[in-house]
Amino acid sequence: MTTSPALLWYGDDFTGATDTLGTAARAGLRALLFLRMPTDAQLIAAGPLDCVGLAGAARSMGPDAMRTELAPVVPLFHKLGARVLHYKLCSTFDSAPDVGSVGLALQILSAALPGARTAIVGGQPDLGRYCVFGNLFARAGSAGEVHRIDRHPTMARHPVTPMGEADLRRHLALQGLERLALVPLTTLRGPPEALQARWQALVQTGRDAVLFDVADNTDLEQIGVLLWREATCAPLLVAGASGVVQALAPCIAPARVARTSAPVIPACGPVLVLAGSLSPVTAEQVRNATSFETVWLNPEALITTPDYLVDGAQRIAALLRDGRHVLACTVAPGQVVQRSIDAQALALAGGALLAQVLNAAPLARVGVAGGDTSSHAVQALDAWGLSYLEALAPGVSLCRLHSDNPTLDGTEIALKGGQMGTPDLFERLVHGTA
Repeated sequence: MTTSPALLWYGDDFTGATDTLGTAARAGLRALLFLRMPTDAQLIAAGPLDCVGLAGAARSMGPDAMRTELAPVVPLFHKLGARVLHYKLCSTFDSAPDVGSVGLALQILSAALPGARTAIVGGQPDLGRYCVFGNLFARAGSAGEVHRIDRHPTMARHPVTPMGEADLRRHLALQGLERLALVPLTTLRGPPEALQARWQALVQTGRDAVLFDVADNTDLEQIGVLLWREATCAPLLVAGASGVVQALAPCIAPARVARTSAPVIPACGPVLVLAGSLSPVTAEQVRNATSFETVWLNPEALITTPDYLVDGAQRIAALLRDGRHVLACTVAPGQVVQRSIDAQALALAGGALLAQVLNAAPLARVGVAGGDTSSHAVQALDAWGLSYLEALAPGVSLCRLHSDNPTLDGTEIALKGGQMGTPDLFERLVHGTA
């Protein structure tokens, strides 16, 4: 890498990290997502980059694990010479004091960045996420109704981090950000000098962070201009979904032309999808996956019985070698998953399963559904990076794996969170989007 990137983003799960990768690439920025802390050789091989990503799994971690996970992030930020450190979180802000705490993450990172100012971008309109007077709203599914987050049919009942509070100031105060200020829509849509004055007044009062409302993309443009101006003077820490990169991209490389989208071509061989998500959106995608042979996996046995995992991997690999597309699911239709099942242990088992399958039956294209499942599944692979290929659906990027293992290098992979993707998403992996 011969020049300093403008921005380093840390994704608190792999699905969100790839969405940010896609957002940067479509804006014309040179971007690469590393799956673990990059070596000097990998950074040199990457060449000049505008944005560097680091995929992580903090969203599923407790406080002690988060401290260990985030400790190397700021040293990498300084090593790269970047101006903006973006803590990329889920666009629904689902988190809790004891699991994936956004407040704790910002406290850890800001403590390692003395003098840095901290902002939170509250929405991502392109994904149906809106923050209005501090309250978060989210669309249900790819084209569903918009709900206040504490009344959202899925996120209000999330099995690990249910969202019981829509006001992000209250939600994040429970995670340690008790002095969180707001820049509301009324200020964003006023004179630019009033927005600048409001920001300066808030950051000078020692606030933990400043939260910005976002109702449409023009709000993101205003926020991007303000935050980039700040970043040119001092390090800037920004939390939010991929809307952060969307806001900053025109300022980072104003002469760069946005990338023209192209259709995803059909798969050139059998496709494997591992579905570990419990969301209704993923359930609909499973029902619509008519090109696949479905293998139902018992989640408890997958965690507790090594022979069951090995046998399942062998059965899936055999189907793939026969040229069949396979959908491996840990939740059957109508099945009630026992609360005693450890979600993280299940995600880790899914990762081990995927690694064994790909070792036995190398593939050209793979999909993984579920934020935690995606994080642990990709971490189980012998790969070090991802680059963007095309958008499979809003919020879902088709990427290329980079690995020193020739059987994995070049594999196409799509990682999707539970709320992301169109009903025919898995069919798109097989047939493309043309």
